[in-house]
Amino acid sequence: MLIINKRAYARAGLLGNPSDGYNGKTISIIIRNFWAEAVLYEWDSVDIVLTEEDRAHFSSVYDLAKDVKLHGYYGGIRLIKASIKSFVEYCQFNEIKLHNRNFSVRYKTNIPRQVGLAGSSALILATLRCLMEFYQINIPFEVQPSLVLSIEKNELGISAGLQDRVIQVYEGLVYMDFDKSREHLAGNLKTYKYEPLPVNLLPKIYVAYNNNLSEPTEVFHNDISGRFNRGEEKVVNAMKHFAKLAELGREALLNKDTKRLGELINENFDTRRSIFELAQWQIQMVEVARQCGASAKFAGSGGTIIGTYNDEKMYQNLSVKLAEIGSIVVKPMI
Repeated sequence: MLIINKRAYARAGLLGNPSDGYNGKTISIIIRNFWAEAVLYEWDSVDIVLTEEDRAHFSSVYDLAKDVKLHGYYGGIRLIKASIKSFVEYCQFNEIKLHNRNFSVRYKTNIPRQVGLAGSSALILATLRCLMEFYQINIPFEVQPSLVLSIEKNELGISAGLQDRVIQVYEGLVYMDFDKSREHLAGNLKTYKYEPLPVNLLPKIYVAYNNNLSEPTEVFHNDISGRFNRGEEKVVNAMKHFAKLAELGREALLNKDTKRLGELINENFDTRRSIFELAQWQIQMVEVARQCGASAKFAGSGGTIIGTYNDEKMYQNLSVKLAEIGSIVVKPMI
């Protein structure tokens, strides 16, 4: 029996926009510590196997309410169904004929949920990788992020930009330029300029997350997008500044200027704080990390921070102090 097993990994935004649907610039890393995995095998019909992520059994109404508050209303099945539908439509649009064999697909993930590590897009990409191999279809690298984004935005109504999907497709360390001058069409999908950078340019990086007080990405992004689209000057200027920080961060990486990179990371968070109403527990994560001497900013929509640290002594101090406020610190495998 043919069995296909594919993974896609969590990611963290190092510099740039909180979400990059603003024609800005950003730098991201992959985090191979955490992954979403799809397993596809031939079957008589097309079946999607439910997992614990698609939870429908609760010990009480309070257990249900707590689960929804932390994780939203949806598990992974909607992501897989949307991925399959959009893959079929992509092939139809490009006049690619698919064979008529069927499959069953199941999934699992260890990406902490709703803390801004891009778990949804990881599962979509893992599913697409399975489908591409099963049908022997090669979707170009530069197109894959835009296809994943279209699944989340158009099929599922999730507010998102391309950053997460680009780094999850290319992996490693990537600088992205979403300026309109970089835009071009590949079929019916927009793509931009993506520049993979050598991972050995990175200094010592830590990531810390707290998934006890998280909230769905859909909740987080909607308001800032509306303010931007309405032309609110403070938000528009902040987005331009985020892009500049990413541009300067690329230079700092290429020059291996760790001090400058840390300063830019801190400025990235301070700029974000100037336009968002942030939860106090999220601010506390950044403040505690900075008190340890590390730089710190959000790695995504909230619940996870990323930054630079100097040495093992500082890392151990970070681990202890952040654990005191319920956060877990890891060294990302990039």
